[in-house]
Amino acid sequence: MDRRFDAKNPSTQKLYAIILAELAWASIGLQLYITDLSALNFFSYFTTLCNLLIAISLTISALLPKTLAGNFFSSLSVKSAIAIYIFIVSLVYNLVLRGIWILTGLAWLLDNMVHVVIPILYILYWFLFRPRRMLKWQDGIYWLIFPSLYLVYSLIRGSIIKWYPYPFLNATKLGYEKVLLNICLMLSVFLIAGLILTSTTRLAKNKD
Repeated sequence: MDRRFDAKNPSTQKLYAIILAELAWASIGLQLYITDLSALNFFSYFTTLCNLLIAISLTISALLPKTLAGNFFSSLSVKSAIAIYIFIVSLVYNLVLRGIWILTGLAWLLDNMVHVVIPILYILYWFLFRPRRMLKWQDGIYWLIFPSLYLVYSLIRGSIIKWYPYPFLNATKLGYEKVLLNICLMLSVFLIAGLILTSTTRLAKNKD
């Protein structure tokens, strides 16, 4: 029997999606269980939201593919947006934030799951199973909506409760001028990553 991996097989994609969704659900659930944060603070981390987005999108696209939500999460633009978000999560954490929090045991394992393992597996999922179409250049602009809303939410909530999920958003310590500069840099990274990803699909399509 031929058991070679076949990315074009819908069953292969479904199995991969279900396994990755289960990993994401389990990692989020266990982190919430062991954290000292309130649930609202826990879900105010961009990392948590992006891993939750992976869990939800893969669950719906794998189990309810014919529904409106299934079609939405199965689209190339949405899959690409999630790939960009989780890539930035991993990049920023591992280059800028790693080491700020000292973690051990299960906390360390879960931290690496949501910042390393799941990002790598989802980006691999995008490369293997994405619809073989070209992204539009304007998609990169649309992908900025979610992180922009998140950053606005973080600043407004932070100004009220005096708690910020990330040091580079802490307007109390850094001042709004520095924080706004950090936000502009972050959104620029999202935009550049989006343009690179769009170029990848367009180059691949032109070669076909």
